[in-house]
Amino acid sequence: MPDAHSLLLFILAGLALNVTPGPDMLYIVARSSTEGRRAGIVSALGVGAGTLVHIAALTLGLAAVLRSVPLAYDAVRLAGAGYLIYLGIRALLHSPASAPVTIERASLWAIFRQGVVTNVLNPKVALFFLAFLPQFVDPSRGAPAVQMAVLGLIFDVNGTLVNISVAVGAHSVASLFMGQQSRNARIMGRATGVLFIGLGARVALMRK
Repeated sequence: MPDAHSLLLFILAGLALNVTPGPDMLYIVARSSTEGRRAGIVSALGVGAGTLVHIAALTLGLAAVLRSVPLAYDAVRLAGAGYLIYLGIRALLHSPASAPVTIERASLWAIFRQGVVTNVLNPKVALFFLAFLPQFVDPSRGAPAVQMAVLGLIFDVNGTLVNISVAVGAHSVASLFMGQQSRNARIMGRATGVLFIGLGARVALMRK
């Protein structure tokens, strides 16, 4: 493990990155604001579970493939973009005139799975770990792979706590905004659909 100073720097830098809005956080906000606090928390746990996949990939050296093989990077990037656009289209199509429009309601297990997929299919997460974690590894203090795994878990736990806080806060704000008014719910649902489609397009067009 790195020394105490480096570890503190890692935690602070990680928290700064965790609070930066991105596809994962926006997915959590959408679920929490339209389906309730529990759905938001479960989606945050799904994102955290997806991060474990990236940590394992980095530890096993698979993340390097995304950086060195453009075709692999593009395949994951386009798959992630397609998934976000799919969620957005479903939100837009689920819009009967007589009922509020939201992201299509799903079971907690489905929400958890979608959180995992949203995170796993984001290649920038893998590239972030590949670029960020090794900077805090000290080979003289133990096996680099073990150090990266531990650092990744610290980052994931902190990020999950941040996302859970976002889920709780988003639900509270949405409750004040929406109340019992179906018109506001319809506007929020449509905005969420457009947001997901926009995120998908951004991911599809982004460069390494």
